[in-house]
Amino acid sequence: MTNAAIEVKGLRKNYGRTPALRGIDLRLEPGTVLGLIGPNGAGKTTTLRILLDLLRPSSGAVRVLGEDPRRGGPALRRRIGYLPGDLRLDGRTTGKRMLSFYRSVSGPVARGREDQLAERLGLDLSRPIGTLSKGNRQKLGLIQAFMHDPDLLILDEPTSGLDPLVQRTFLELVREARHEGAAVLLSSHVLSEIQHVADDVAVLAEGRIIATGDVAALRRGAARRIRAVFGGTDSDAVWDQIWQLPLRETALSDESDGVHLEALYDGDLDPFIKTISWLTTLELDIQEPDLEDAVLQLYSGSHAPAEGEAPLDLATLYGQAGRTEGEAGA
Repeated sequence: MTNAAIEVKGLRKNYGRTPALRGIDLRLEPGTVLGLIGPNGAGKTTTLRILLDLLRPSSGAVRVLGEDPRRGGPALRRRIGYLPGDLRLDGRTTGKRMLSFYRSVSGPVARGREDQLAERLGLDLSRPIGTLSKGNRQKLGLIQAFMHDPDLLILDEPTSGLDPLVQRTFLELVREARHEGAAVLLSSHVLSEIQHVADDVAVLAEGRIIATGDVAALRRGAARRIRAVFGGTDSDAVWDQIWQLPLRETALSDESDGVHLEALYDGDLDPFIKTISWLTTLELDIQEPDLEDAVLQLYSGSHAPAEGEAPLDLATLYGQAGRTEGEAGA
């Protein structure tokens, strides 16, 4: 038995003859956040439900906090905080009373913890659940997941319906849980939240994990959008300088104030900066990497491994060196 919070090997799930999971491996250590990325239908929710024994696997080995979830029972569930992606809360009972019920079935909850979380998230617990908006019901779901300070958090699309300020508070809660030693499995299609809080990512597509690695490596594979204006030249001369660079969707035009360049740039910035140093640069705007672009490239099949092959290692695919703050602000 290992000390991993989650360890999955060769996990498969079939619905009749239709495979939903095709032999996935996952590992999550205590004190870390793993982002599970994938489009709708990739198998994210199926994976989470198997970890919680809400679904039974067709084959494979699953360990959650050192135990088989099929045998862990209530004692194991008390050590887990879970927010489902299809959260359904309704009725005339208040948020306060609902949390009192969850307090009775979850692990020990510190005095005043629910109220503290409600204040941070901006939720009135005295209101009937049936009168709450989608965003406020999501806040209530977050409180029941975090309030007993579990060893493992399993969160499925946790920021659905939340406004940007509350999303920021949610990310703070995740960081605090990680700092206290909890493991967090965060399933989301919102790549910005994965980027800001996850230590590692696993990219899931069609029931297979096609790539794994740290977020920094995924960022290195993401394209930056570049806009520039060059003076004292024409578009043909600019193209002669830049054509060997890893540019995509490149547009060059001769305008009255100079040559305008718009493009997506893949890879480290150093070669780009050195190349345009031979030109007179009047304006330069380099946007932050777009993680969605990097993930879409993985889905596209240009990099994706064939079925039966090991997932791609993002550090190997996109290089080991991290980006510097200077690059981000270039």
